Amino acid sequence: MLQSTDIAGPHRLTPQSITEVVTETSPGNYTLGSIQENGFCVLYVGRADRDVAKQLRSWVSQYPHYKSFVFSYASGPRTAFDKECEDFHDYGGTERLDNAGHPQRPAEIDWLCPRCDCFD
Repeated sequence: MLQSTDIAGPHRLTPQSITEVVTETSPGNYTLGSIQENGFCVLYVGRADRDVAKQLRSWVSQYPHYKSFVFSYASGPRTAFDKECEDFHDYGGTERLDNAGHPQRPAEIDWLCPRCDCFD
């Protein structure tokens, strides 16, 4: 179930919906999933270090089982990385999400996860 209050959605995961609701070119975070009777079911968490709309559009045709998304803008790549890590842990990690593993930090950057020691 949706737990964060600083995100927009859920919205249908279509190119038109993304264009209508993600109006800024900005780093950001997103969750993909489906709308069920009791709310939005999160299946995948992700981030975009530069353009959250572009990243969301890349999911539309490639993974049709994700029907909906929520998103938030981030002030920069580090903020997006930290939130992606928080969301990953909040929503159950690889045990409950489709994510193959812990969020990866950008290449040649030594940021640490705010919740675990996976990069130590």
